[in-house]
Amino acid sequence: MLQDHAKVVQFVSLAGEVTGRKKLQKMIFIAKKMNFSFQEKYSFHMYGPYSEELTVRVEELCNLGFMTERKEDKGSYVQYCYAPTESGKEFTSILGEENPSLKSIIEKMNAKSSRFLELVATLLYFDDLKREEQIEKVKIVKAKLNYSTEELQSGITFIEEC
Repeated sequence: MLQDHAKVVQFVSLAGEVTGRKKLQKMIFIAKKMNFSFQEKYSFHMYGPYSEELTVRVEELCNLGFMTERKEDKGSYVQYCYAPTESGKEFTSILGEENPSLKSIIEKMNAKSSRFLELVATLLYFDDLKREEQIEKVKIVKAKLNYSTEELQSGITFIEEC
């Protein structure tokens, strides 16, 4: 159990900082779908794949002092930023060496917007479907986001390159 907590801290450590709860959710889901060993269970939610387990785990890690949660007032909403603490970095030592390919993928994801990661995560959530069916499903469940053909192609390319 503590290893799963340590993996989340290590993930955020490799990112340096993750800005946004939604972004963190999507990044870990995408890493999980790319066969990195995250155990959180996900279901489909308003903003795409969502894990209640991850939400609780992040809250526990903040309460234990292994991660910080900084609130940024954006006027009409509050954005949360997550970063590891020094004791959190020490805590990750129970995992041993970090995976260099995970670091590379985290850096690529962290450079993307939450909107883009929501698209990629939603495509991956429906990865049991054929590509055309995935795209149609995204167009239905994410109709309000009105993803363009170029955005959909960028999401698919991102998945294929990672």
